Amino acid sequence: MKKIILGLLATLLFIGCSSNETNENVVAKLVVAKNLENVSLNDQFEKSHTIKADTKKVIFAFSKDGAHTCNDYFNTKSPSYLANNKTQFVADVSAAPSLIRSMFIMPGLKDFKHTVLILDDKAVASTFRADMNTEKIIVVTLNNYKINSIKTITTEAELIKEIESK
Repeated sequence: MKKIILGLLATLLFIGCSSNETNENVVAKLVVAKNLENVSLNDQFEKSHTIKADTKKVIFAFSKDGAHTCNDYFNTKSPSYLANNKTQFVADVSAAPSLIRSMFIMPGLKDFKHTVLILDDKAVASTFRADMNTEKIIVVTLNNYKINSIKTITTEAELIKEIESK
């Protein structure tokens, strides 16, 4: 009986991980000189947010490790730390099976005092992931919505430097 239940759970996990979607012709959103004015994402509490005109940096975490680095650091700061530094944080959870997202990831994100914008749709996430090194943290520098530069970082020290440099 135990083996049957484990087999069913493993099957459900693999079905949840598989995707028939193909995004061969994805137009990348994170490209220098492109504009992020119309980007609207929900946070961990399902409240809609848009990129603001005064936003200077948008931090993207596409991997579990990158998200943990960012969230662990942001959790040590005041809830207004990101806003005070004109920064927004986006975490991509679209690759996780929906069951895992709903039971573990989203409830865990609700524990954070900082705002986490969520990419939870694979089609939407693919436009941000296109041509990016998704194993690293992506720092997008903006000027009035326009992307001025894109950097990849990996450490908390680099994260702090990027956020707090003017």
